[in-house]
Amino acid sequence: MSLKFRPAQLSDLPELAALLAQLFAIEKDFAADASRQLVALKLMLPREDILLWVAEESIADESQVVGFCSVQSLISTAEGGPAGLVEDLVVREGWRGAGIGRRLLDGAEAWARRRGMSRLQLLADEDNAPALEFYRHLGWTRSNMRNLRKILRD
Repeated sequence: MSLKFRPAQLSDLPELAALLAQLFAIEKDFAADASRQLVALKLMLPREDILLWVAEESIADESQVVGFCSVQSLISTAEGGPAGLVEDLVVREGWRGAGIGRRLLDGAEAWARRRGMSRLQLLADEDNAPALEFYRHLGWTRSNMRNLRKILRD
């Protein structure tokens, strides 16, 4: 068995959508919709200012994506330059606790630093205590900002 980290490829997108279904199952604000997630992932994949970073496990000639992280670039007026939004981080059930999430975030941070980003930010479900503890352990801190949203589609 080997584990490697790499940018996502078009052929990975169905597995990424399945991983998002696992993530959305524990987030109250979102519901899985594979067709919608695939549309978004296809829009993200070719963009230079977006990272889709995957963890792939291989045994013999078989491989599967066991986790992924997405980061989107933005311009922060507070920072006076580029920052990044970690939009998704998910590790497949059964693979959690093996350091994959940490390594995915390490890759995301390295990508952000190469692009001159001064900050990464993310949203986490307030009821997901294991995720909140995971981020705290890795040096992420709570912000005083509150996330608000307004749905625009019918």
